[in-house]
Amino acid sequence: MATQLLIYETAVPVSAARHRDASVEASGDYAFTRTVNSVPLMAVEFPHAAQEYAIVFAGAKDEVMPAVILGVRGNENLYLGAQGKWSAKYIPAFVRRYPFVFSSADDGKTFMLCVDEAYGGFNRDQRGQRLFGDDGKPTPYVDNVLKFLQEYQAQFNRTRAFSRKVKELGLLEPMQAQIAMQSGERLSLGGFWAVNRAKLKALAGDKLAELAKTDELELLYLHVQSMRNFGLLKDRLVVVEGGKAAPAAEAEAGTKKAPGGKPGKRASGD
Repeated sequence: MATQLLIYETAVPVSAARHRDASVEASGDYAFTRTVNSVPLMAVEFPHAAQEYAIVFAGAKDEVMPAVILGVRGNENLYLGAQGKWSAKYIPAFVRRYPFVFSSADDGKTFMLCVDEAYGGFNRDQRGQRLFGDDGKPTPYVDNVLKFLQEYQAQFNRTRAFSRKVKELGLLEPMQAQIAMQSGERLSLGGFWAVNRAKLKALAGDKLAELAKTDELELLYLHVQSMRNFGLLKDRLVVVEGGKAAPAAEAEAGTKKAPGGKPGKRASGD
């Protein structure tokens, strides 16, 4: 499985031949996210995620998708607490679906259920939920996993269409977040895009009406408001660094346009 799937190491197709004796034990341990500083976010998740995360658009110029920022450094997740617990009320669906994922055929219409055998809860000792019954058929647990991933895929397609519309309307601009440390070190995170509020307000009335009718205007303002959560990210960094961030009056925990209008270091995303 390609490494761009971020948290997946050895995802293989689920089959009775390979996994008849396999089980998955949910432990509530999210240590598998330790080295990712952002994960994809579906549009339907904006109302929940906007309360605790900075929502941005990540990706190349030709196609961008929403993502939540988890850390300032490239290999750091500030939402991962002690003993691998998630230290926020809302956990993105991208994380919750692990260790399962769909693998798509070249036509993009055929999907196969895969499981990451590197997951700590994957076992052949009958701990947790079995993948197949004694009759060799998928268990109700697998049926529920399939339903979750099918809904995730449907939301992914809707989110892709939403993101394309945002890009076509010319609302995005490259942004950069900066945090000043008390030691003098300045942390900078770039490589992401954000909606320009002025451009959004300047849209033609028919365009705004269309966005409002589909509830996409609400999503855009949730995204804009969520950018304030870079301040919360700074607070999490202070805890991790043992109070080494600059005083509030000196910290730059917000965002600004990337120098020269170009993205800086890219935030990781799928």
